[in-house]
Amino acid sequence: MSDDLFPGFESHWIDTEAGRIFARSKGDGPPLALLHGFPQTHVMWHRIAPELAETHRVVCMDLRGYGWSTAPKGDATHETYSKRAMGRDVVRVMEALGAVRFAIAGHDRGARVGYRLALDEPGRVERLALLDILPTFYVWAQMKAGKIPAAHWGYLSQPYPKPEEEIGRDPIPYFEGLMRSWSAAGDLSAFDPRAMRAYREGFNEPSRIHAFCEDYRAGATRDIEADDADLAAGKTIHCPVQLIWSDFYLVSGPIGHGQHPLDVWRQSFAPGISGVGISSGHFVAEEAPGATLEALQGFLDA
Repeated sequence: MSDDLFPGFESHWIDTEAGRIFARSKGDGPPLALLHGFPQTHVMWHRIAPELAETHRVVCMDLRGYGWSTAPKGDATHETYSKRAMGRDVVRVMEALGAVRFAIAGHDRGARVGYRLALDEPGRVERLALLDILPTFYVWAQMKAGKIPAAHWGYLSQPYPKPEEEIGRDPIPYFEGLMRSWSAAGDLSAFDPRAMRAYREGFNEPSRIHAFCEDYRAGATRDIEADDADLAAGKTIHCPVQLIWSDFYLVSGPIGHGQHPLDVWRQSFAPGISGVGISSGHFVAEEAPGATLEALQGFLDA
């Protein structure tokens, strides 16, 4: 059971505009929200959350549509799964657990929620760690220019119900195939079997598959619109920002081959960003937990 991966953590079900959000918490220090990526759940933090909880009040939550959180039906505008809407869930969860201001560490889609919240509500976010992403507008621009493959971004963001129906015929091989292709070893050996069981629960559930697709449809529409509006206004993130990037994914892998990751952020939303590269596949918190923990601790405790 995934409970075994978070010894001593409390479990919470917190009501939000989207329904109930599931979260785990532990620790008495400064509040820190850990936000997972696709196609995973809060379980992805199991190798570093206990250590972070020794110095922080750690809150690991499942984003709406993922894990044990409510999976609302998507809407025609894709606002339901916009990163702005997901950010409101984060605020609601953290406030319910006693934190008005907090740090965020986000991986993949969770990092997109994190940077959107830092832009939308700068008074909320004290520090922001982004794990292995580039801004949404930039990735889509690279794909549209043919510089990187559209891959799963283009596939999952197709109109409903095409990808849902196709994936639903045999979902576990599809999602596990993505995870294999983004890992440094090209297989699932880096993942704890208990974590994989938790991920497969979402892979094999129609409402979650729909949520995954809506997440990417929002990325192709509402999230780009939000990014473009902030770029036009010259808006940037004011809190300290750290980027942790994998050499596999953001340098030589499917999102790489362009500008240096730090330069992309410095020229857009985070002019003062710092960062560190890690020898890892995309799933840095599970493939390289020691290096990821060291980088996060150095940033959060600075």
